[in-house]
Amino acid sequence: MQKGYGWMLKEASRLHPKEVFEYLMKHRKVMPRTAFRYALEKMPARLRNQALAQ
Repeated sequence: MQKGYGWMLKEASRLHPKEVFEYLMKHRKVMPRTAFRYALEKMPARLRNQALAQ
């Protein structure tokens, strides 16, 4: 389930990186780590690094 959730966010981030990034930052405390990391795979490097640094 976590991989599917992360995969969906990863695919959505291709067209809507800003919206997905905002969603990830808002829900990162309750989101499973697997899904969070999966969602970041195709995110632009600047946003990915910013998400991982927080």
